[in-house]
Amino acid sequence: MEIDLLFKIAAIGILVAVLHQVLVRAGREDQAMMTTLAGVVIVLSIVIREISTLFNSVRVLFNL
Repeated sequence: MEIDLLFKIAAIGILVAVLHQVLVRAGREDQAMMTTLAGVVIVLSIVIREISTLFNSVRVLFNL
């Protein structure tokens, strides 16, 4: 696992948190929730891609 992956996830989290706070203070709670949901989906897609790579590596290692 690369350290860059952790930095990407942390950067997305910080960006989403800041955007969420700005939108809530502006009175746009619905857009804040959609921004948070989009951030979660992006991070989940990154994590799922890495898990898929892990499973492929295990499959190749054990010749399955």
